[in-house]
Amino acid sequence: MSIIVDSETKLVVSGLTGREGSFHGLRNQAYGTYLAAGVTPGKGGQDVEGVPIFDSIEEAVEERDANTSMIFVPARFAAPAIDEAIESGVHTVIAITEGIPVLDMLRTYWKAKEAGVRLIGPNCPGVLSPGKANVGIIPAQFFDPGKIGVVSKSGTLTYQIGNELKQAGEGNSSIVGIGGDPIVGSDFIDILKLFEADPETELIVMVGEIGGDAEERAAEFIAAEVTKPVVAYIAGFTAPPGKQMGHAGAIISGSSGTAQAKKEALEAKGVRVGESPTETAQIAVETLRG
Repeated sequence: MSIIVDSETKLVVSGLTGREGSFHGLRNQAYGTYLAAGVTPGKGGQDVEGVPIFDSIEEAVEERDANTSMIFVPARFAAPAIDEAIESGVHTVIAITEGIPVLDMLRTYWKAKEAGVRLIGPNCPGVLSPGKANVGIIPAQFFDPGKIGVVSKSGTLTYQIGNELKQAGEGNSSIVGIGGDPIVGSDFIDILKLFEADPETELIVMVGEIGGDAEERAAEFIAAEVTKPVVAYIAGFTAPPGKQMGHAGAIISGSSGTAQAKKEALEAKGVRVGESPTETAQIAVETLRG
């Protein structure tokens, strides 16, 4: 098994005719993901290297049986594109776009929840299930199939940890980038639930960062509901208070949301926290091998 994307994924990409959308959509296809269609209003009937383009996601679902949508459109159009995907009948929406206005995203967040559609992102690298499917911008060559599930706010740190695990001879069941915006469709707890239920996942690596309380809430959930070992890393130990970092949600105020506070909350619940991505990968390998 894997979570969220797999060999049954039939992908439709909003923005496939754009430079970034076509580059990554075709890379996903080359990895083995079934790229069913692209969507660009006004360009229906065209194609991108043989992949048909439709004017709407609904048409792509009806004509090509798409079940997963990837959003690769400019920020000002992204929330309506996600809404369109939710209404089209797909079961998963993965939004790569960053910079979506928070108020727009708040409305879209609740729209997804009410419809029962799984939303990953926005401002995320996507989801990879090694050997099965890749939806997003994750460089799949860093990852081998294996027993370690990874959920992360950071794309690049995920790639580093994944590469270190590969060098140590371990692989991943699935890798999920939840995104670093203030409002994202799925949080750590949502993904932890999926990994807990996945028989192929034997250990979970959680990569958090400063800002908000998602990691603290995850710590409580892990203690109460997760039976598998969890190893964590928190980015931002040297971040100055009050300064927004690379992600819109990565900002701390006073002692709230600091890396140290998150580390202490996780360790208090039995989660080992690495001081660096390298150490985190080492802990994960040691724990998995007993």
